[in-house]
Amino acid sequence: MKLSRITAYMSSLLLAAAFALTGAAAAHADQATAQKAAATGYVALGDSYSSGVGAGSYDSGSGNCKRSTRAYPALWAKAHSPSSFNFTACSGARTGDVLANQLGPLGSGTGLVSISVGGNDAGFADVMTTCVLQSESNCIARINQARQYVDSTLPGNLDKVYDAISAKAPSARVVVLGYPRFYKLNGSCLAGLSERERAAINDASDYLNTATAKRAADHGFAFGNVTSAFSGHEICSGSPWLHSVNWTNIGESYHPTAAGQSGGYLPVFTAAA
Repeated sequence: MKLSRITAYMSSLLLAAAFALTGAAAAHADQATAQKAAATGYVALGDSYSSGVGAGSYDSGSGNCKRSTRAYPALWAKAHSPSSFNFTACSGARTGDVLANQLGPLGSGTGLVSISVGGNDAGFADVMTTCVLQSESNCIARINQARQYVDSTLPGNLDKVYDAISAKAPSARVVVLGYPRFYKLNGSCLAGLSERERAAINDASDYLNTATAKRAADHGFAFGNVTSAFSGHEICSGSPWLHSVNWTNIGESYHPTAAGQSGGYLPVFTAAA
């Protein structure tokens, strides 16, 4: 009889503990859900492909960052009216620049983050300069050097950025945007780079996208691949959404036009957001 009382007493204690733990877990889940529901701000991070270089209509207050009202972040914010919109993407930004200068607006109220970064780390501008001004062999060699960087160094740099975003905006959905292929092969271009150079540049873009998508997935982020969206609108196509080399405004070379932002990047981001 005595043993039965002890058993009953211990059972009641265990049941009470179980109910307490269940209640705590439910309260924690409710709190997390409430935090996500309250997180409705949008922060746009990244490099020139996110700031909108090449699209024109730049915000004079953004200076050399060249943030365009025609860039996909501004277009998405205008269409969806988030509770707040902070546009810190900047032309020329590398992963270190994002960490140092762009993450300030992130917080518990951030529900959506977009970012494109990695191309400048891998030497995008120098690759294109080399390919335009030097020999085919030098072009291919510089592309291979960039690919080696994507293998050896870029993943760690992306991890630092993605970790920082998660730490500062734990409730946010993060969408990482990739880069388009630049050239339509065997297209309408009659001069300029060789087909071998164009193919190698396209392959390098795919290579960078694959590496970036892997790091994004490992962090639980969505990846927006714009390659298909730009198909038929590359340089050397009949309707390009990318600037070719522009000697009068060199900074816009190899960047999306306004049509590339609205027709290429915006639909991909909207679908992933």
